[in-house]
Amino acid sequence: MRRLCEDVCRRHREFEHIDMKRVAVTFAQTRSPVEWGMQAKLTPMRFERGAMTQRRDGQTWTVQRLFHNGHEMLYILTFYLPRFLNQTYMEKLVTVFHELYHISPAFDGDIRRFEGACYMHTGSQASYDKQMEEFVRQYLRMKSPTSLRLFLRHDFHGLRKSHGNVVGLRLPNPRIIPMDDAA
Repeated sequence: MRRLCEDVCRRHREFEHIDMKRVAVTFAQTRSPVEWGMQAKLTPMRFERGAMTQRRDGQTWTVQRLFHNGHEMLYILTFYLPRFLNQTYMEKLVTVFHELYHISPAFDGDIRRFEGACYMHTGSQASYDKQMEEFVRQYLRMKSPTSLRLFLRHDFHGLRKSHGNVVGLRLPNPRIIPMDDAA
């Protein structure tokens, strides 16, 4: 998954601001076998505009910092298994692009913010995902190595049958902590 994300960020201009060395790619197990629900999520490690702290209710808060492979992580990209892998091939690619596009163009640990009340997905998540489908189509025309995407052709059961256990990085969710406790 990491190599696929790295290739997307190398090839597609909309994602070239992303430094995958500072994005932890993880997985979490879904608690229920249902197909609907969260497929993936992006966790920003900073507040709005990359701020390390935020003042709320008279208290200053910070996000627990995360270091991995000698780099401080600015984002955690988590895929929920088996649910993510049980989507169609195109749905999986759209999900990957959807989550990567949430990364701020400033790559400052904050999310990409849109105007209005629906600042995460514009006014419509359906429109947002249509744009992601277009980005996927553009990427596929860039002749990226099919070997990077081949595993996405399998569902969870098929992937395990072909390759054995599905392994990856698992991390606890970072906590937002009061500055008094952070010292």
